[in-house]
Amino acid sequence: MALQQSKTTASKTQAQANNVTPGQFIFGKDNYLWLIISIAVVAFGFVLMSGTTDIYSTTKIVIAPIVVLAGFGLGFYAILKKPAAK
Repeated sequence: MALQQSKTTASKTQAQANNVTPGQFIFGKDNYLWLIISIAVVAFGFVLMSGTTDIYSTTKIVIAPIVVLAGFGLGFYAILKKPAAK
């Protein structure tokens, strides 16, 4: 019984220390929106990179990799952005 109570107290203390209430998501709506946008940008970059005609075009060797890297950058931003306080 005491072990059960100490586990419950420990989990509550940990939740209070992290400033997160139980049942609350770590990311906010904005984080998920930015993450979806970043996935779309990366997918668009790969679409630009695909195809079999003219494999040495500027679009495929310069623009598409820049678009993919920008999408990964947006993904990092989405993860690291602090959610808005309520």
